[in-house]
Amino acid sequence: MSNPTLTAHNLVRRYGPHAAVDHVSFELHRGEVLGFLGPNGAGKSTTMQMLTGNLAPSGGSVRICGVDLREHPREAKARLGYLPETPPLYRDLTVDEFLILAAKLHRVGKGEIAAAVARAKERCGLKKVGRKLIGALSKGYRQRLGIAQAIVHNPEVVILDEPTVGLDPLQIREIRSLIRELGGEHSVILSTHILPEVESACDRVQIMNEGKLVFQDTLASLKEQAGSGGLEEVFVKLTLSEETAP
Repeated sequence: MSNPTLTAHNLVRRYGPHAAVDHVSFELHRGEVLGFLGPNGAGKSTTMQMLTGNLAPSGGSVRICGVDLREHPREAKARLGYLPETPPLYRDLTVDEFLILAAKLHRVGKGEIAAAVARAKERCGLKKVGRKLIGALSKGYRQRLGIAQAIVHNPEVVILDEPTVGLDPLQIREIRSLIRELGGEHSVILSTHILPEVESACDRVQIMNEGKLVFQDTLASLKEQAGSGGLEEVFVKLTLSEETAP
């Protein structure tokens, strides 16, 4: 197997005595789409914040393509694309203006910006809306634009946090198809709580509960564990806390 594009080693995040993330370790490789699952309060969002350099860990490390995120943040983040749950869009800019700005912020070379923007628009189905104001776009197109800004600099690792929240069924289908396509050239982490999303787009699955990883394996292995009970049943078993157990 190729060298990992992302390595999380013993990640810890404490708030006082409480460990929101408790010694989480995993690797991501090129061409993989990793589904990151967990109930509310499991530590999923906190982990995403540490992976993207928006939150410092209390312990452990993150390496992007071998570059330590804490020691060399600029170099590591140049290899990383991120879509937070609420896309960071400027509604009074056009799609083209916003992607040009995103390319500049990601330090795409001046002579390469036009090609980078065109490539991102092509991949995300935005060619026909380049001159439209972002505020006039549908929710589905805004999500596409959020993904486009995350890949405009062609990063090795793409992290998507709940990319289909609030979309209608057709828009969800389109975004899931786009995620599968991204997995062909990038390493993708898909943070979600929607099991069908994992089934349709992911190769591997990780499940967090109470700050710990309680499952790490392929989607096929998770389905095998589920048997006739289905993925929802095995997910509930893995994330059922002692407080809520009958």
